[in-house]
Amino acid sequence: MELNRDEALALMHEYTANENLRRHMYAVEAAMRAYARQYGEDEELWGITGLLHDFDYERWPNDERKPDDEHPSTGVAILKEKGYPEEMRQAIMGHADYTGVPRESRMAKTLFAVDELTGLLTACALVRPNGLADLKVKSVKKKLKDSSFARGVNREDVKKGIEELGVDFNEHVQLVIEAMREIADELGLLGSDDSQSDSV
Repeated sequence: MELNRDEALALMHEYTANENLRRHMYAVEAAMRAYARQYGEDEELWGITGLLHDFDYERWPNDERKPDDEHPSTGVAILKEKGYPEEMRQAIMGHADYTGVPRESRMAKTLFAVDELTGLLTACALVRPNGLADLKVKSVKKKLKDSSFARGVNREDVKKGIEELGVDFNEHVQLVIEAMREIADELGLLGSDDSQSDSV
């Protein structure tokens, strides 16, 4: 099938009403597009994979005891029925460790590496007056070490994702910050000064 972002967005909205969950998928999409550009990969494929990776989560919350009829298996079955590519479906399955689906492609590894990180960056931005505008890597590193901050973020997945992708921590976080900053308004993380540059 020919990938179409508008159609993918409509599908995501059909299954997801929660604005925060929608914003999470926008953030992951932005990070995936940034990495696709960096690696010279198919930006639409990577971006739409990020946009749809959690589209079934609101209706079918993940349950590790029933991986075959919960998130992301249910969503992947819907995507298969609609003709979405195998590589996308494999990457979406692989972003949940409990499915047992290995992350073999670079796209699958990237999806896993940015997924939890975008959640951490969102939490960091929400407690800053300027949102994402002046968020720095060193601040993220500090928050990552503080287990009482953003308890819902799986620190081990953040670290494992970086290791699997084989990227530098600082460069990885910086890239994802910049990707999210480009759509800060859509994410509800627009700071008072978007012109500030971040330094590692």
